[in-house]
Amino acid sequence: MPADAKTPKHVICPTCGGESVYAPSNRWRPFCSERCRNIDLGAWASEQFRVPTQNAPDDLEFGDPKRADS
Repeated sequence: MPADAKTPKHVICPTCGGESVYAPSNRWRPFCSERCRNIDLGAWASEQFRVPTQNAPDDLEFGDPKRADS
């Protein structure tokens, strides 16, 4: 085993940008804390993370109710 294998890896917390230990000792990895993890979870739950698209979703089964020709 290499000598540096016991040194925990440090990464950037995706929420706050602070340093985070990426090891089993950090139960919130890759986040630095439970607070940062919950902030990220809340952003996902409120759909703040989105993939841009050029087409509108095709989820209207019977057409657009605002258009008379649908």
